[in-house]
Amino acid sequence: MVPKIRVGVLSYGMSGKVFHAPLLHVNPGYEIKKVMQRSANDVQERYPYVCVVRSAEEIIHDPEIDLVPVNTPDHTHYEYTVASLEAGKHVVVEKPFIHEIDEGEKLINLAARKKKILTVFQSRRWEGDFLTIQKIIESNCLGRLVEYEAHFDRFRNFIRDSWKEEPELKSSTLYNLGSHLIDQALVLFGMPDAVYADLRMQRTGARVDDFFDLNLYYPGLKVSLKSSYLVREPGPRYQLHGTEGSYVKYGIDPQEEALNKGHYPDEPDWGKESESQWGILNTNMHGLHFRGPVETIPGCYQEFYYTLYDTIVNGKALAVNPEDSLQGIKIIKAAYESSGKRCAILTK
Repeated sequence: MVPKIRVGVLSYGMSGKVFHAPLLHVNPGYEIKKVMQRSANDVQERYPYVCVVRSAEEIIHDPEIDLVPVNTPDHTHYEYTVASLEAGKHVVVEKPFIHEIDEGEKLINLAARKKKILTVFQSRRWEGDFLTIQKIIESNCLGRLVEYEAHFDRFRNFIRDSWKEEPELKSSTLYNLGSHLIDQALVLFGMPDAVYADLRMQRTGARVDDFFDLNLYYPGLKVSLKSSYLVREPGPRYQLHGTEGSYVKYGIDPQEEALNKGHYPDEPDWGKESESQWGILNTNMHGLHFRGPVETIPGCYQEFYYTLYDTIVNGKALAVNPEDSLQGIKIIKAAYESSGKRCAILTK
């Protein structure tokens, strides 16, 4: 019989409803025991077996809970993660991992002292386009890679009534969406030598930055990471150029939309992208010129919790080390310094 990891989810907002609960629900290695909702009970509409609690303490101090996803607002991550680790729980922290570098270091050290697993929900590592890009780079399809550009654009020209629009809470597009793009760049290329950034508030009435243009410096490679809330007609999501060719990819991984519609990742053809969205590869390989679509590897968000189970139960290597996510926060800090000073900031 497969041992169950008993889970208490600290929020049933967007990340809990769309990501954590469905991914945990379909995984036989986990049992969602409790979910915190301050006043509502709608989690029980989809998961009637779940106990709804009104406070984080009812999860953190429950001896039957093994794992706590800290998917609360960003500014509460440190407080709840400390409390959960101190209570002897394994912890999944929603991105961004933390706001302050020293707090991240304290959390990593605390997890080591408590001999508990601490990881960060960098789910975009398991999107089909990124998995395909990894394979293209590993296969040397483009020759020597010289340029990598990634976008995470939206069109949202209004200001929501949300903690994500409050500068006092250190909220921003860079922390929110930038955490994904930076993590992907770190997976592919490691820590850059320096960062140059242009951060702006473009929406009328904006109080937090809603645009970023990051340039990460690597020897022989230009890496650009961009995001804006005022892109109504999207361009390519990824562009890769090398000495032998290019790969250009439009469209967004279909998993989040499917989860939003109530689908589960154990359904047939999960994460499979329509042919119309496949990226175009134009290159020379083995003396032959090729130009055409490349089938996107199916995305698999569910792998995050499967690999985590193997780590907790079987001692396998952790897929997302908190040290990696902390490197991402260091890049974000360097980006703010760079934008303020209008110069490149060394990161090594």
